[in-house]
Amino acid sequence: MAGSRDTRSSTAGLLIWGVALLALPALLTRGVSSEAIPYIAASAVLELVYFVLLARAYDGGEVSVVYPVARGSAPVVVLVVGAIALQEGVPAGAVAGIVLVAVGVLLVGLGVFPFHFATENAPPMRDVWFGLAIGAVIAGYTLVDSEGVEQADPIAYLALVVAPCALVYPAVAKVRPDLGVRTAVTAAATFGAFLMVLAAFRLAPAAPVAAVRESSVVIAALLAAVVLHERVGARRLAGAVAVAAGVAAIALS
Repeated sequence: MAGSRDTRSSTAGLLIWGVALLALPALLTRGVSSEAIPYIAASAVLELVYFVLLARAYDGGEVSVVYPVARGSAPVVVLVVGAIALQEGVPAGAVAGIVLVAVGVLLVGLGVFPFHFATENAPPMRDVWFGLAIGAVIAGYTLVDSEGVEQADPIAYLALVVAPCALVYPAVAKVRPDLGVRTAVTAAATFGAFLMVLAAFRLAPAAPVAAVRESSVVIAALLAAVVLHERVGARRLAGAVAVAAGVAAIALS
């Protein structure tokens, strides 16, 4: 259950397994340069804030609201901050694609358009605000990582980001880490995907990479429909189409 002690134990175990899985490969890489250290430190702090906020949001909150709002808002924040602060050039087609992905993620996760928040069937505003805060943190570490990975091998970079989180999070969450096999498999998948994102940052600006990354929300929704037989409404289908169109626009721009 979201926000439960078991969820926090799994998160703590996920981070510890991440360090264990990344440690040896990291030692075999070319390592990191001194220029990467500030980025690693900043990313580690933001990652820790992300996990703490997520746990707090799920205490009495709705996962189906918090998660899509966070993931849908993050690419837009990355786009705006990257363009203004980092002066990253993003083609017009990619901008349209990023917006489509964000709207699609919200449709899939919430089943409503953002401007329907005022209706009686609207999601709780507490969860919406938590989602936006988490989205801002996601955008923060995305932008930091896109710059930091230029100064380090992705595997070594990620290992050094995760290590302090694995040390601090269990103490902050006051839990005993779940180090079971299922957590280990989840960690392998999670950090394997993270490494692919870091590698992608070397090939493209942060905003398009962030947008494509958040398409995982749609994949999760489709799997839930097929495997768990959850109902998929017209708006969720429209959201999936919007995400697919957005990813295509990014790829072709």
